[in-house]
Amino acid sequence: MILPWHIHGNAHDLNHRGKVMGIVNVTPDSFSDGGRYLDHGRAVEHALQLAAEGAEILDIGGESTRPGAAPVEEAEELKRVLPVIRALRPQTQALISIDTMKATVARAALEAGADIINDVTGLRGDPDMPAVAAASQAGVVVMHMTGTPRTMQQQPQYQDVVAEVTAFFQERLRTLEEQGIAPERIVLDPGFGFGKTLEHNLRLLHALPAMSTLGRPLLVGVSRKSMIGQLLGDPDPAARDWPTVALTSFLRELGARLFRVHEVLPNVHALRMTEAILGDG
Repeated sequence: MILPWHIHGNAHDLNHRGKVMGIVNVTPDSFSDGGRYLDHGRAVEHALQLAAEGAEILDIGGESTRPGAAPVEEAEELKRVLPVIRALRPQTQALISIDTMKATVARAALEAGADIINDVTGLRGDPDMPAVAAASQAGVVVMHMTGTPRTMQQQPQYQDVVAEVTAFFQERLRTLEEQGIAPERIVLDPGFGFGKTLEHNLRLLHALPAMSTLGRPLLVGVSRKSMIGQLLGDPDPAARDWPTVALTSFLRELGARLFRVHEVLPNVHALRMTEAILGDG
C-alpha cells in the first residue's frame, strides 16, 4: 500500500490512479526542446495544452539539468519561471510544480501559485531549501543525483546502486522529517540519468518494486533520456517518445505512480490502459 501524497492539505491517493507530470522547459538549452518554450506566452500555451491532454501536474523549470549544463543565475531563473506560473495559476486546476535547486526561486514560485517543489538535489543543494519547504504545505519531490548536472555523468560509480539509492531515500525521509517536512508530503524519484550509467539505470528500473516498500509514491523521469537512445542506437531525442510510452506502462506495473514526460497524451493513454488491465483503473 502506497500512502497518499499530501499537497496543501489535500491527500492524493495514487494507489489505483497515477498522474502524468508534463514538462515545461522555460530554457534555451534543455536537451530535447531547449528554446522552444523560452517565450513566456508559448510556455503558457504549451502548459495549457499539456493539461488539456491529461497532465495533472505541470512541471515548470527555468534551469536546464541536462548533463554538463551550466548554472543559471537566480535572477534569470526567476525571470523565466514566475511570469509563466502567475499566468497559469488562474487558468488551470492542474498542480503546478517548480523544478528548481534554489530556495529563493522555490519560495517565489510558491507565492506565485506553485503547489510542488521538485528539487533534483533532494533538498541538499541549497541549505535554505528544507526551511522553505517546511514553511509551506507544498508537495516535495526528492530526487537522487550523484554530483551536479555539470559533473554527474563523469564516470559515476556505485558499489550497489540500488542499495545506495534506497539508503539515500531512507536518510532523506528521516532528515527532512526532523526539519519539519512530513513524509506524507514527499514523493521519491530515483533520478534516472542523473549520475548513472545505462547499467545503473536498468538496475534501478528493475528495483522499483523494492523501492515501493518505502511507502512513498515513486516518480520516474525517463522521457527522451539518453538511456533510451543508447539502447536503440538512435541519437534523436524525438525518436524516444514511443519507447517512453512503453516504459510508462511497464514502470506503472512495477510500482511507479508519477510519470514526468514531454509528450503527455500517449503516456496518459498508456497509463490508463495499464491500470485497467491491472484492475486498478
